[in-house]
Amino acid sequence: MASRLILRIHEKQAKLTSAEKKIAQVILENNDIIETHTATELANMAQVSKATTARFFRTLGYADFEEARLQARDERNRKQPYRQTVVSTAPNVLGRAIGDHLELELRNLTRSFEELSSHKLIETADILSSAPRIWFLGFGAEDGVARVGRAMLSRLRHDVHYISGIGQDWSSDLAMAGPRDALILLTLDTRPKIMRSIISYARTSRMRIITITEHGYEQQAARFSEVVLPCHVANYGLLPTHATMLSMIRLIGITYAGKHPEAVKQRAETLDAIIEELDMME
Repeated sequence: MASRLILRIHEKQAKLTSAEKKIAQVILENNDIIETHTATELANMAQVSKATTARFFRTLGYADFEEARLQARDERNRKQPYRQTVVSTAPNVLGRAIGDHLELELRNLTRSFEELSSHKLIETADILSSAPRIWFLGFGAEDGVARVGRAMLSRLRHDVHYISGIGQDWSSDLAMAGPRDALILLTLDTRPKIMRSIISYARTSRMRIITITEHGYEQQAARFSEVVLPCHVANYGLLPTHATMLSMIRLIGITYAGKHPEAVKQRAETLDAIIEELDMME
């Protein structure tokens, strides 16, 4: 079934200018593009100006590009409802279990990154670039993901820290945090009560919060975060999956490295030289 955006394009086709028709053609050739690209990226792909793109969506009856994007996502979510727990009635045969696992993880990754807008990544990289220090925090199983995140980003820049999610020394860690520090919060259901207190302290300290969380918690996280990076984490109800979270952290690292290639290269060379001097590796 055609989306409302596609129907509006067909309905208004005769009224579109030649430049606007270029945008229409790009959308018709890839119906999902409005969910995965920004208005600027769409304009570049159609080789038209941003003003033309804005006028195109007004011609179709939208207030702006963002209204059309939200409508497209709403339509898709109604057709493919988000579920964190997926029920499988198939016998638990090893081969079938591997195939089901792969299919579900690929679906989580695909939906997460198809829905992720590039401007969120750029904003995240900008926050990390200007942050005096970066802190990773996760609770429960996400505590381990926070450790991995800290290890990843510490390869790219200095002053990347980890706050223990199991409460070993919260006061000492938080006492070192300050204004403009970036807090990367990793959180999946269920959440401990202490998280609210730590978030409140972080905001009072004027830390800039980046939250990586499950898709269903995005709106709540937006109340206290500068950037929310939602992940699809559907599972079979036995064990949570952190594949998308880990991939999201790696993508953040790649985006940051792209903004600071020389500094990142120098950092990696310095660390490798220290490792070689200490004779740490076989």
